[in-house]
Amino acid sequence: MSGRTWGVLLVLCGAIFLEGIDIAMLNAALPSIRAELGLTTGELQWVMSAYVLGYGGFMLLGGRAADLFGRRRMFLLPLAVFLAFSGLGGLAGNGWTLVLARFVTGACAAFMTPAGLSVITTGFPAGPHRTKALLVYSGTGGAGFSVGLVVGGLLTAADWRWVFFAPVVLAALILAAGLPLLPRTEEARTEDARAVRPHAMRPRTTRTPPTQPAGARPGYGRPPRTHLDLPGALTVTGSIILFVLAVERATHAPPVQTVAALAASLILLLVFIRIERRSPAPLVRPGIFRTHSLVRANLTGALFTCGFFGFQFVVVLYLRELRGWSAPETGLAMLAMGADAVLAPVLTPRLVRRFGNARVILGGLLLAVLAYAAFLPLGTDRAYAAMFPSLLLIGIAFALAYGPLTIVATDGIDPGEQGLAGGLLHTSFQFGAALGLSATTAAMSLGGSDPQTAYRTALLVPVLSALLAVAVSPRGRAAPAQAPHSSRPVASSDHAPQQPLARKGTNNG
Repeated sequence: MSGRTWGVLLVLCGAIFLEGIDIAMLNAALPSIRAELGLTTGELQWVMSAYVLGYGGFMLLGGRAADLFGRRRMFLLPLAVFLAFSGLGGLAGNGWTLVLARFVTGACAAFMTPAGLSVITTGFPAGPHRTKALLVYSGTGGAGFSVGLVVGGLLTAADWRWVFFAPVVLAALILAAGLPLLPRTEEARTEDARAVRPHAMRPRTTRTPPTQPAGARPGYGRPPRTHLDLPGALTVTGSIILFVLAVERATHAPPVQTVAALAASLILLLVFIRIERRSPAPLVRPGIFRTHSLVRANLTGALFTCGFFGFQFVVVLYLRELRGWSAPETGLAMLAMGADAVLAPVLTPRLVRRFGNARVILGGLLLAVLAYAAFLPLGTDRAYAAMFPSLLLIGIAFALAYGPLTIVATDGIDPGEQGLAGGLLHTSFQFGAALGLSATTAAMSLGGSDPQTAYRTALLVPVLSALLAVAVSPRGRAAPAQAPHSSRPVASSDHAPQQPLARKGTNNG
């Protein structure tokens, strides 16, 4: 790959790293935020939930917008808004300003993430180059979350507002690098035209527009404009927001409110399905779910992040509240979970080439089951040396599962729907995270007043989630579509028109 291509990948990895570190740093700052702003437990819950609501609610709309209006535009513009509202969070003088800032930054991430993923899947040639790029990209996101746990604790020790100001600096650097590096749609289309029709072989001709018949409406003869399925976008976004809201509030809201939110979510979902079946340009083409690998990858991704986020939630509470560790000590203890930052770009591509995506994913899920189960006998005097293997195995499991899941979910999808496929996958990740947090919280309440029993009961949620993920994980080798049988890299020049790079720009607005 050329230096510019590596630069594009670096920008995209910086954005997914920003997303991961932004989510993780807030966890360590929550007690300090509540103390300074005088927030109740319910208000503090909104600070955590707002990002998930914005992210999960607008992910599908963001994926489709990337396909329709251009991946570059849908990456850089939300990044600029993310920068502004992250700074607003750092300046917040009350809880609801902070909630608003978190909701908007979550919505911005919902547009940035599928746009960045589709830049990779449409701009890198199928084969080893794309596989390596996706694995590096996915591993960087996981590393951002792990690093955020440590950095968040250190920044909180100084001032919790730095948890919001630090992403402003990182976002500004990514924006400055992305403006010159990310390819423009017009440039991609020019490259396509040159590859298909060299200018030296065909003379330039003047196209005469068709004669407009009498009484024809204005715009006759022009190509149809691209429209976003706005009714479908509004109904599915409302359904997702209500569903995530119900999940997040299930443990601290009256049951009537939870049931009402779920019922409203279901009604909007049914309306959305009806709209999509009748729409000439649906937000989510129903036929995309006939791709079994995409469905399995989404189910597996949701269950995997359900266990992953639930486990981290329990471990942080266990170390902070039961063991009395400080925020920096807890973050450093969990640094072992950042092993995926090293293994994802180095080990995972080799394993995928040898065993295929499906088997590597299965191996990661089985390691997750082992890690969660090994952490069950926790106690007040358990040494860190006894906890370290579980934390390390979780990092390895994330490295093995996350990247290959991204490949399986987008493999075989038309370039015009790569943004949609990425949006579906990351929506599943967000749903899984929200479900894991709420389920572990509910399990703690079932464990009674004894903290050790409560934490052990909560740890059953990650174990069961990982076991279910094993049951529904992708099947088959699933590697030939991404890596050729020969050890020679796939050609990426203009002499390989079958590669996605030759169609770059035809469906991105």
